[in-house]
Order: sequence, then C-alpha cells, then structure tokens
Amino acid sequence: MTTEAAPPLHEIINGAMEATIPVVHNMGVKATEVRPGYAATTVPAEGNGNHFGVMYAGVLFTVAEVLGGALAIASFDTAKFFPLVKDLHIYFRKPAATDVKAEATLTPEEIARIAAEAEEKGKSDFTLKAVVTDANGVVVAETEGLYQLRAHGK
Repeated sequence: MTTEAAPPLHEIINGAMEATIPVVHNMGVKATEVRPGYAATTVPAEGNGNHFGVMYAGVLFTVAEVLGGALAIASFDTAKFFPLVKDLHIYFRKPAATDVKAEATLTPEEIARIAAEAEEKGKSDFTLKAVVTDANGVVVAETEGLYQLRAHGK
C-alpha cells in the first residue's frame, strides 16, 4: 500500500488562485514558498508592463496583496476561517523592470493572537506588511494591509 504525499502548500495555493482568482493567475503571480508565518510570491515582468516599459502598478499591488490569503491559508484552520482584505496601502519606491518577489511574515505570537480572537469573536483584524523586490534585490514597493480572519458562517 502506497500513500502519496500531499503537494507542497505553495502548489495548493497556486491551484486555488487559478480556480478562484483567474486574473491573478493570468498575470503570472505564483506562490513560491508558503508556511505558517511566511509567504512569498513572484510575478514576471514579461506581459505585465505599462506604457513606459516598467511593471504596471496594479501588478505590484496584486503580487503583495495575495500574501494575506496565502499566509492565512498556511497559518490558520481553513475549515473554520477565511481571510479577507479590508484595506491596503502601497508605497512605490522604484520602477520595476524585472520579475519581482513579494514577501510577508507573521510572528507565532501574532498568529496565536489572531486565532484566539477569531475563535472567541468570530473575526480578528491583523496588519500585514509586505516588501516587493526586483531581481537585483532592490525594494520597488512596500505595502501595509489591514486583513481580517473571519469564521465561516459569522
């Protein structure tokens, strides 16, 4: 009797994005590493340019915004909770002419706080900061988002 290992979490998230948010998939946004407390996504420059030859601002926004969902899927019980974004601010630092990577983290203490509050109250707000870098490691954007973990049926 053989048992197949579950696919890596980033592959599950990529499949979910393709099925539920096709525009994100069509941009080429991919989760590259996802684990409790950490998520990273990438998006190619190819096909995502603007009128002056750098990455379109909406693509930079998107590659960072999806981190909230990826982190929630990795860090919380999806049978009980789902994430949503309530507000997100982006700070453009430099034009991006290459593929980019976005990263965000939540501490174990923050994960525990969010889970406990969502369990007790049916929802919990949390702030997530992300950094978007180009292929040379230059920061091209930063985001600060207000997300919410919400209990199903609440």
